[in-house]
This record gives sequence, structure tokens and C-alpha cells, in this order.
Amino acid sequence: MKKIVTRFAPSPTGYMHIGNLRTALYSYLLARHNNGKFILRIEDTDRKRFIPGAEDIILNTLKTTKLNYDEGPDIGGPNGPYRQSERKDIYLEYAQQLLDTQKAYYCFCDKDEENDSPEGHKCDCATLSPAEIKAKLEAKTPYVIRQRVPKEGVTTYHDHIFGDISIENSTMQDIVLIKSDGYPTYNFAHIIDDHLMGVTHVVRGSEYLTSTAQYVVLHEALGWETPEYYHLPLIMGRNADGEVSKLSKRHGSVSFADLVENGYLPEAIINYIALLGWHPKDDELEFLTLEDLVREFDADDIRKSAAIFDYDKLKWMNEKYIANLSLEEFGSRAKPYIDQVLTHNLADYEALLRLLQPRVQILSEIPEKIKFFEALEDFDINLLANDKKKTTLENAREILKKSIDILNKVEAWKNEALFSTLNEVATALGLKPMSIMWVIRLAVSGNLVTVGGATEIMEVLGKDESLTRLNSTLDRLQKMQ
Repeated sequence: MKKIVTRFAPSPTGYMHIGNLRTALYSYLLARHNNGKFILRIEDTDRKRFIPGAEDIILNTLKTTKLNYDEGPDIGGPNGPYRQSERKDIYLEYAQQLLDTQKAYYCFCDKDEENDSPEGHKCDCATLSPAEIKAKLEAKTPYVIRQRVPKEGVTTYHDHIFGDISIENSTMQDIVLIKSDGYPTYNFAHIIDDHLMGVTHVVRGSEYLTSTAQYVVLHEALGWETPEYYHLPLIMGRNADGEVSKLSKRHGSVSFADLVENGYLPEAIINYIALLGWHPKDDELEFLTLEDLVREFDADDIRKSAAIFDYDKLKWMNEKYIANLSLEEFGSRAKPYIDQVLTHNLADYEALLRLLQPRVQILSEIPEKIKFFEALEDFDINLLANDKKKTTLENAREILKKSIDILNKVEAWKNEALFSTLNEVATALGLKPMSIMWVIRLAVSGNLVTVGGATEIMEVLGKDESLTRLNSTLDRLQKMQ
């Protein structure tokens, strides 16, 4: 059996879209599941759309997601170079081969060099005599090289997801292979590169489903065997009206970098994206590491129906991944977000991490959840009175006075001891513990909704800061008398 070789061949034209990342992931999994080779190739011949720095985004994304490739522009390999812009002479050689065998022709038309509209390219250049072609070339008339497509018959190829695809040759265009600047088009370059790099299986989006027939014709014109194809269905997003459309920025973050910046873990993103159009044979499996995915992945199980990107499902999955991190690893991931709002050391940083980890869905929630630890906010003092909690401004004063008095004597400033101490306050004042906790939590945080309860918050703040905040709130109450 021939060794499977796949490739991921993005263009450096911007961010890494979720759809591109899924293509990379499935290409990687197809190769690794079959002990094959995975190649990274940068398709940068479209110089008008080239964005400086975009290649770095691609390399960093693959590194972050651990989709390690065997050959690529930064690590080399036997089939390099791995940037198409550095392979220009290679393409010209094969273009000349097609010209020599009448499978391609010079086009001297003074119009858009990539005029490959649905109506097709129409001109008389395909019928120029050798003498006419020679004269134009000697006159240095600008030209492109176009594929000469047979106008009769049908081209059929098999796709592993959509089955047999048949296209009437008469509907195909004489597409541009080499542009007037000497650079190849994608339509031509990827054919040459796939062959020379030994690519056996091509994974790409379903938008290429019909144009692949044109590529099959090119393979045949060059006398080459065509790879096996997997055309992935679209990833859709749900619109505000409930309808679905192709995933775009109006649905939310659509790039890997944006999702990571918004606080999603790379491993959660990869796990979720893997399930957009594929699922392991064991329906019970949902949380899958990259190693699990390599073991379970069968490309022939990819579904042909479009997948819907569900941000709520991704958030749920991310929450589970965060909860399963070690406390040390969670602290490492959370630190950049914590540092956004906390400028001083807390009494018990580890307690803060323990408090946060089970209460965070995405890391970007952290700054808003913890900003009250930086300083006590100037909250509405009347909030201390709450009918459901059985508190009034009057008993809130007594709660604070008694709590401050007893808490001053606490030496082991830990959650359990603090909880027990405040229960003593409830007993002493003849109130329910919920009343005490309501007043204390609000007094030390200034927030109606907090991450953690009163005693958990005080453990993080430490004794001095907790008592300072309790006294500050009590002073405000005293001034209202």
C-alpha cells in the first residue's frame, strides 16, 4: 500500500479561518492515522493579496495546535522549497511541456489576465499559427499561458465524501496557468507541487468540488496520476433570525487567533473543530485529545452535510477543558488575564485560582470577575438591606461590628475557619447564616454577583485587606445614622 502523504497549503492572505484550520486538522489526522506524511506548503503566488506577517500566523497556529508537519518552509525537507514564490522556474518548465504538447497556449488578449468568469474565456488566441505566436513573442507582447481544455466528453473523478463527480468538458474554461508576471496561478501551481511532493490525498473545501475536474484534466495532460480527494462541506453559522449561512464575522470570532484571544483553549478549539462534520464511531466519545483524534479518525466517516458552528457548545466544551487543567497549568493560562486588572499581590493567589477555575467558561471572563479584588468599589450602601436575605441597614451595622470584632481574633485566615467564625456571628446575633454572608460578601466586594462566597473572597484578600474593607463599609453605615 502506498504511503499516504497529505498537505496543508494555505495562502498568506490574513488570519487563520476556522475552515482553514479544520482542513489542516483533517489533513494532519488523515496522515497520522495511517502513519503517513504531513506537509506544509505556503501558496503565495497571489502577490496582490499577500499580507506581510500572515505566514507567521500560519506557522504559529500550527505550532500552538501541535499539528506538527514533516516538511515545510521553516524546517525544510527533500521536496523544497515550500513557498510557491520560490518555485517559479519549476512551474515554467511544466507550462512549456503543456505548450509543446498543445495542451496549453499563449493568450495575448488585452484583458483581465484571469478572466475566468462563469461564461468562460473567449478569444482567438487558441487558434494562432506558430508564426503569429512567434511574432508576438518577439515583439514582447504581454501574454498569459492558458490551459487548452477538450471541448467534448465528460471528466469524472471520485470524491471520498461526495462520491463520483462528473463535469461536461464543454462547461470548463481555458483557465490561466501562468500570469503575465511569470507567476503561476493557484490552479496550476498546486497541481505541480502536489505531484512533485508525492501528495496522495488532498483535503480541501467543497467550493473546489466542480473545479477539481479541471485539475483532473491537467493531471491527465501531464500524464500524472490524480490524488484521492476529500472535499469538506461548509461550516455554517446561525443568524439572528435562526437561519444559517456561511460562517462569517457576523456570527462571532471566526479565526483561531481571535478565539484564543477571547479565552478559548487551543486544545478545546481543536477538539470542537474536529467534530464539525466528523464523529468517532463510538458515539460516547466527545472529549478527545489530539492523540485520541489520531487514533479514532477515519476520513471516510466525514459527513457531506454542512456543519453549524455552535459558539455555546464550544464555550461549554472549553469550560470542561479549563476545569480539567491542573491548578498550576490553569494559573499559567489565566495569568495574562489576571494581570490585566490586578496590580498588586493578593494575600493568597492560589486561593484565587481555586476560586476561579470551576467558575470560568472562557479565560477572557476573568478580568471582569476579579476586578473587585483590586479595590473595593463604591457600591450603593442601601443594597445591604435585602428582604430575601432578612437584612436591614440596622442589623447590617450589628453584623459588621460583631464580625469585625470576632474576625480580628482569627489567626488561621482560611475559608473553613472564616466560615465557622461567621456562623458564630449568626448564632450570637440570632440571625441566619445567609444574612451574615450577604452583608459580609457585599461589604468586602462591593458587588451583587461575585466569583465565590464571602469567606472565599476574604481568604484571597487576606486578613488586613478584608478588615479594612469591612471597616470602610461600617464607617459608611455609621455616617448614615
